[in-house]
Amino acid sequence: MEQRLSLITLGVADLARSRDFYRQLGWQGQEVEHTVFFQAGGLAVVLWSRRSLAEDAGVEDRAAGGFAGVALAHNVRERAEVDHLMAAAQAGAVVTQPARDTSYGGYAGYFTDPDGHLWEIAWNPGFPIAADGTITVPDFGAP
Repeated sequence: MEQRLSLITLGVADLARSRDFYRQLGWQGQEVEHTVFFQAGGLAVVLWSRRSLAEDAGVEDRAAGGFAGVALAHNVRERAEVDHLMAAAQAGAVVTQPARDTSYGGYAGYFTDPDGHLWEIAWNPGFPIAADGTITVPDFGAP
């Protein structure tokens, strides 16, 4: 298997509400057959009915349960962008950790989208962002 992701699908309770939330963050997507696709750099983030996703995957829908152990991260180029996006997210998000200085010398905060998916918005000077939005994991063994 190649070492890459193609799609991240988020199971949502209300497709229109979630689509509008991500649009509020500035994302542009395409809605096709009750599914919204957002191009996100070299991969896509997909919004689909939580029930349909659980059925498709052959698992039980844990709609009521807490943290699922997954966080999505969006790194930004400038520190001030963290505060801007955290403010925009408040249109439908729950801020779980306000933006603050981090142990790695960056600045980050967390929120959950309307369906409880956890997002980190981070400025990390150690992870430079290319013009196309991709990041490169640094060589942590380098002096």
